[in-house]
Amino acid sequence: MRRHKERLILAATVSLVVPLAAACGSEHAGSGSAGAQEPATGVHWIVDSVTVDGTTRSAPAGAHMVIDDGGRTQGNYGCNHFTARAAFDGDRIRLSDATATEMACEAQPMAFERTLAHTLAAGPLTTRVNGDRLTLTTTGGDTVRLTKEEDAPLYGTEWTITALGAGDTVSSLPKGADAHLTFDRKSGKVSGRLGCNQVTAHATVSDSSITLGSAATTRMMCDASLMHTEKSLLRLFGGTVSYRLDHRNLTLTSENGETVTAVAQG
Repeated sequence: MRRHKERLILAATVSLVVPLAAACGSEHAGSGSAGAQEPATGVHWIVDSVTVDGTTRSAPAGAHMVIDDGGRTQGNYGCNHFTARAAFDGDRIRLSDATATEMACEAQPMAFERTLAHTLAAGPLTTRVNGDRLTLTTTGGDTVRLTKEEDAPLYGTEWTITALGAGDTVSSLPKGADAHLTFDRKSGKVSGRLGCNQVTAHATVSDSSITLGSAATTRMMCDASLMHTEKSLLRLFGGTVSYRLDHRNLTLTSENGETVTAVAQG
């Protein structure tokens, strides 16, 4: 299992342009054309691609950004997460005091990350919102294309587990681990797989916590690393965990502080 500790590092100041649309005397981030506009703020934008010098590179899963009205921007370059302070000025937004995690990923996501970060930092970006699509264009004609993605519901979503945490240490799952959970409102149960074996248990959901019953599992034996992952996940059951749902990300935290991070599939 690859282990890493996320470390915040100072990143270069990024400048974006998000034209503001005036409506009833108030300003909202939107597209650059006249008239009422769809907002660019408060939306979870999935990065689809970056085109630089005529070459288009498709984004890896997970690359996204969110610009809020409170002066913050956060997202993922394709490997590492980033946050920054956002200051609106007319038809522009400038990101400063940026921080990013420092994780080593495979070569392709890292290459895309460098391209995206460079494009966002290339200077003013004109912004065009067209329905559920957002296009950012540099003065040189390079573009970042993004698509709006709706929030995932807790129930009925297959939550693929991506990482386990304890204290300040976050561990990605070992290669070949098949770990996912789905909560069913009608039956009041959760089912899925824990890396090796299938699991099912009663699940009672409240506003901020989930009480999980004893886990019923199949009895297959797998690679030692997969069984270690499964043992960690089994500690969630037979107790109450707090949960946080953020767009398409789910975090479960046990009473002893261990965390499970999962992302929505489909």
